[in-house]
Amino acid sequence: FAYFSSHRTFKGFTGGELHTNGLEFLELQADVLIPAAMEGQLNRSNADRIKVKVICEGANGPTTPMAQEILEKKGTIIVPDLLANAGGVTVSYFEWLKNLQHVRFGRMTRKAEEAKWESILNVAKLRDDIPAAKLAELRHGADEEALVFSGLEDTMVSSFNAIKDLAAKKGCNFRTAAYLIAITKIASYYKELGIFP
Repeated sequence: FAYFSSHRTFKGFTGGELHTNGLEFLELQADVLIPAAMEGQLNRSNADRIKVKVICEGANGPTTPMAQEILEKKGTIIVPDLLANAGGVTVSYFEWLKNLQHVRFGRMTRKAEEAKWESILNVAKLRDDIPAAKLAELRHGADEEALVFSGLEDTMVSSFNAIKDLAAKKGCNFRTAAYLIAITKIASYYKELGIFP
């Protein structure tokens, strides 16, 4: 970034290749492609030239249905936008829950967690090879950020596993499996609420 700061451009930079055509950039050989800018970036006009093993959709709808069909025939794995960019929405949901409850995450469990760790650490103190800083870190327990990341990881991993398992069971792609799960959940909630017969 030092070069860019002084020249206000990457033209002339010798430490890499400059690609000014974003669509051509999508067609470079790579292991993973993350189309994250706009809808429909991967479409029937360029799908046959996409040379990646995995596409992780960061944008909303970057792969058209026709492109998905072409890419899947080539063996490309597509992690759909519905899953790939769900982390932000998930954390926003956690924040919404926190605001509804007017209680920060960990407020109800932190002292109990610290007491549990204190008991474990009392046993660990019998060993003299554990640094004091490490013992203090463990005693402290999880802060709010760690709890949010823990909840995010649990949500994303369990969601991915559910999608992967359903895709294998139904013989469909990840996008179709994700939609099947989402629609099934919505129908279930509607039924519970008496909104849907």
